[in-house]
Amino acid sequence: MAENNNKNIPLYAVIFAVIAKLYFLLTHHIQEDAFITWRVAQNLLDYGVIGFNGDTKISASTTHLYVFVSYLFNLIFGKENFIEPLLILNTVLFTIGSLFLSHLLLKNPWHKAIFIFLFGLLPPSIKISILGMEYGILFFLEMALLYYGFKKEKKWALVVFPVLILFTRIDTVIFLGIVFLVDVFWNKKIKWFYVLGGILGVSSALAFNWFYFGEIVNNTIVAKKLAYDRVYTLNQDFEYFRLNYGNFWGMLKLPGDFNPITIIIAIFELLCFIFLIRQSEKRNYFLWMIFLFAWTKQIIFLSQKSLFDWYYWVPQILLFVPVLVFVLEQKVKRNWWLSALIVVYILPMLAFQTIHSIATGNGEWNYRRSIGLFLNNYEKDKKQWILLEPAGYIPYFSGLKAIDEVGLVDKQIQEEIKKDKPNYWLNTVKKRKPKYLLSYNSLFEGKDGLYYKTHYKLLNEFRIKNHLQSDNKILEKIYKLKPSGTDYNLYEKIKD
Repeated sequence: MAENNNKNIPLYAVIFAVIAKLYFLLTHHIQEDAFITWRVAQNLLDYGVIGFNGDTKISASTTHLYVFVSYLFNLIFGKENFIEPLLILNTVLFTIGSLFLSHLLLKNPWHKAIFIFLFGLLPPSIKISILGMEYGILFFLEMALLYYGFKKEKKWALVVFPVLILFTRIDTVIFLGIVFLVDVFWNKKIKWFYVLGGILGVSSALAFNWFYFGEIVNNTIVAKKLAYDRVYTLNQDFEYFRLNYGNFWGMLKLPGDFNPITIIIAIFELLCFIFLIRQSEKRNYFLWMIFLFAWTKQIIFLSQKSLFDWYYWVPQILLFVPVLVFVLEQKVKRNWWLSALIVVYILPMLAFQTIHSIATGNGEWNYRRSIGLFLNNYEKDKKQWILLEPAGYIPYFSGLKAIDEVGLVDKQIQEEIKKDKPNYWLNTVKKRKPKYLLSYNSLFEGKDGLYYKTHYKLLNEFRIKNHLQSDNKILEKIYKLKPSGTDYNLYEKIKD
């Protein structure tokens, strides 16, 4: 009986880990791009089309599977009430994924329970769980593949999970490829069912893009490549890496261009990994998979100048896995190691993420959402267009049709970028004549100021400084300590 209870301890840890993170829902820290996915899901609900603006098809979201999941949650709970249930689902799935991971790496049920709880409290885990992106589902699917496909050796898992993973994000081909290479090197044979799963996954994702959208690669990838493309010299590449690596290899972003904490943690992660793989354990098979994947993905994405921090959440948390395993398996002074880890690292990281989420939630939910709500109340004709960046909160809460600067949700602006990148914003305004413009800058100043003064009027100025107050003095101190948000100027087209 006692043995059965011990087996259930990791399950209890899953429950406690989920509950422990739910207070982050109160911060309203939700990633901007989540609202793009949710708008696509609601567009599918309203128009029967995967798009962003009415009946125009466009792969505005990076994830197809999460669009369909979001669609179901909108259908079941309604547009006003689906967000919290969906965020809870993401949290539960991520935590079950961490349970699978604990089964791959640890034997002692108590070790698994501690692993699940501490693993779930680290900043990337919190962001994967609560910020509304597709990574909760993705982490669950990836760990389920490793557990059922490679530990339990279920052939169905080797076929089904790669399809679901690739339909969630096409860049997961990196994860699937590293797993394949490690498996072949380790076992000296090829799992042909896994190869079949990979072929079906890639072909189904690409076929869906081609037959539904008329494109091979998601529009989001094409748009970002076009908008952010720059030619760098080798020296500039090195300088770029030096300035940015610290904020993506570690678990937190720090001001400045040098992050010594990241270097210390990265070295400790590497040392723990080396120590563990020197032991003759079956779990080294999975340690190699997750560690090589984490390093490979970060190197690839950073080399491609991909600075969106959500690309790095899963690699960040997987790189820290050897540290947790190392500490939990210490035979001498384990409690000392564990206490030191919690006091010196886990709790400070949790405190940092709490402050960060409160401040960012204020800047996004309280501030940026208020711009969308203002427009929703001000403009009743939802067929009107707004040109802005980014395309998350404000289009979602305003209900207006949107042209974003990057072209994630509107392909026509991509053509303007191709024709005349320095002047594409003005050319889009002249050609499309959107009723509203939302800009970080004053459009009435500069070389094109006369055109804007002639055709548009300043409707409202939105300033982040006006959203740094709170009746709660602690919250107000956090808002002012880490102000999050950007000043905007809103312009309305003058009637002809």
